[in-house]
Amino acid sequence: MPLAEEITPALKGLKFGQPLYAFESIGSTNDEARRLAEAGAPTGTLVIADEQTAGRGRSGRAWMTPRGSAIAMSLVLRPTLTNAAPLTMLAGVAVCEAIEIVSGARAALKWPNDVWLAGKKCAGILAESALCGERLDYAVLGIGINVSWSPPAEAVDFPATCVQAEAQRPVSRAALVREVLTQLEVAYPRLSERSLFEKWQARLVTLGQTVHVQLGAEMFTGQAQAVTEAGALLVQLSDGTVRAVLAGEVRVRPVI
Repeated sequence: MPLAEEITPALKGLKFGQPLYAFESIGSTNDEARRLAEAGAPTGTLVIADEQTAGRGRSGRAWMTPRGSAIAMSLVLRPTLTNAAPLTMLAGVAVCEAIEIVSGARAALKWPNDVWLAGKKCAGILAESALCGERLDYAVLGIGINVSWSPPAEAVDFPATCVQAEAQRPVSRAALVREVLTQLEVAYPRLSERSLFEKWQARLVTLGQTVHVQLGAEMFTGQAQAVTEAGALLVQLSDGTVRAVLAGEVRVRPVI
């Protein structure tokens, strides 16, 4: 079944997901969403692909999605500059809640934006934005979810899984897309509320762990103690000092 026929009925009644641009294959849904945003696409515009051949995650890392096995989608939003910062939190919480509702599998977040099931990554989030002077022109929220396929261990440097493997039953991509968009649509008007931060913080499995941090050429180890409302991870070093680590600048992994 063509992707548009699979997804379109699931979006009935939603504002997010309209208009819909569905592709059988595309390089990057984020790139296409940015192109549409620059051409004036409204909030809620959705780009989704059955296969993504040049997707990317944070720090430019590749995120490939074989045909029919995953969700690769990007949503155009036009928040205020003040409300842009919590977008990654919004997406992380929405994806976790959607996976739990649709599949029953318990989802958690590895700071800052990886969705984990049973200690393995199943989804990633990439938020990108563009400024026009001192005003935010648009934001694009890219979401990739492994639904029925996960990359082989030798292809990635982290443990990976898919929703179906952890749910131990078939999972509908269309149902999962609808639930993610529903969660986003409901929570988006409340971006500035502290409750979003609290939900995001409660799902973080990174807190309390000893972590290895790479910040450019600098590397250090410490304990992940807390997060700030701006999304920074607070890491206490062995000498007692605390470093604030910002999303988008580092890799944080448990020490092995």
